[in-house]
Amino acid sequence: MHISNAWSGALAPGSLATPAGLDLSMAQAFLKQVGVRYVLAQFVDLHGVAKSKSVPVQHLEDMLTDGAGFAGGGAWGLGLLPHEPEYMVVCELDTLTVTPWAPGYARMMGVGTVKGAPHPIDTRNVLKKQVARLGERGWTLNTGLEPEFILLRRDAEGKLMPFDGTDTLAKPAYDYRGLMRGRGFLERVSESLQAVGIDVYQIDHEDANGQYEINFKYADALKTADQITLFKMAASEIANDLGGICSFMPKPRSNSTGSGMHIHCSIADGDGRNLFHDDTDPSGMGLSKLAYHFLGGVMAHAKGLTALLAPTVNSYKRLVVGRTVSGATWAPAFIAYGDNNRTAMARIPYGRIEIRTGDSSMNPYLATAALVAAGLDGIDRGLHPGEPKNVNFYGMSLDAIRDMGVELLPQTLSEALTELEADALFAEALGPQLIDEFLTLKNSEWLEYHRHVSDWEVERYLSFF
Repeated sequence: MHISNAWSGALAPGSLATPAGLDLSMAQAFLKQVGVRYVLAQFVDLHGVAKSKSVPVQHLEDMLTDGAGFAGGGAWGLGLLPHEPEYMVVCELDTLTVTPWAPGYARMMGVGTVKGAPHPIDTRNVLKKQVARLGERGWTLNTGLEPEFILLRRDAEGKLMPFDGTDTLAKPAYDYRGLMRGRGFLERVSESLQAVGIDVYQIDHEDANGQYEINFKYADALKTADQITLFKMAASEIANDLGGICSFMPKPRSNSTGSGMHIHCSIADGDGRNLFHDDTDPSGMGLSKLAYHFLGGVMAHAKGLTALLAPTVNSYKRLVVGRTVSGATWAPAFIAYGDNNRTAMARIPYGRIEIRTGDSSMNPYLATAALVAAGLDGIDRGLHPGEPKNVNFYGMSLDAIRDMGVELLPQTLSEALTELEADALFAEALGPQLIDEFLTLKNSEWLEYHRHVSDWEVERYLSFF
């Protein structure tokens, strides 16, 4: 099975972009003009998965005033029980976005409330709180997230395989054929994003068979998280329309690289000036003192932060020390940073910071909020990340790495959860209710994983003894 070579429904960039500064009447006119009949009122659960109610467009005003009501106990990680008040999502008009892959629909994100107050376990609310902390200093955190994913299909026997059956190279990174034979899917996703004003600037075939990355321009942290949620919706639905599966699972196959979600970040002032950039940096990496302090905070809290950036059992099949058949894992397990060093948890692509720990299963709101909390702690306490480590950690022994004073990130979800619980910063900054709910949910996931009998166990032990 092959994806068709071209998408006949190509859309012009910006053709469905929501005009800025809309009021209610202008929004109603815009939605009528572009043929929208339903608007999805959306939030994400603790896993970062989009949850929605479909609202006929004539009730748009209700979404902005009373909001859309949800039974909070029906979603993961809101900490609400069946007898408690409804979870209401009061939508924000500036998030109104057409969904080109689903003609006739648009979506809005909003503030999750209970009894009229912002709900402290809603991760979008938590990110907004951290954004407000930055705003008090006249700052904006700009982020660019790089989502990796694997495009799959099932064969006649139900076995998973790359959507393009010819994508079989042992080292397929940047392969021309792998890129071109997936272009039908890639074009539809990219043009859907471009049509609503998201600037896609690069698409590539990654290191695993069937693995791709679509990059779009950075924005402020809240907008980027909203856009990543939209991107996942588009990619999953377009793949499904084509008979495939777009997987954001961190490590779907043991013998190839996993899917990361690297976070590029910098702080800007009110004039848009990048405060992380300083050409006088003696290291030659173009970082300011502010950037070093921010990075110092991230590294000081790296172990607890890992639980929020790599939040699943499967994440730690990716975040390991070692190599794959096709080469390096590209998943840094070392608490270090360096100039363009992709083997450390932080890479410095001159004048900004790239955090490489996270994977595509992260909740982008929660992960970004935690990153802000750690970075601001580093700024407030004047922390420094130490000297850069411009070495290939993949080629060194663990003993040699430890001799350099470099520690490992947690190697299991359980270890990461223990570190998160021990690090008081995250409960203080993000809220104890949120951290308690996260720990409860994820410890349950860890326990369930260990009670599950896997195919590996059956094959190894069924007739072994």
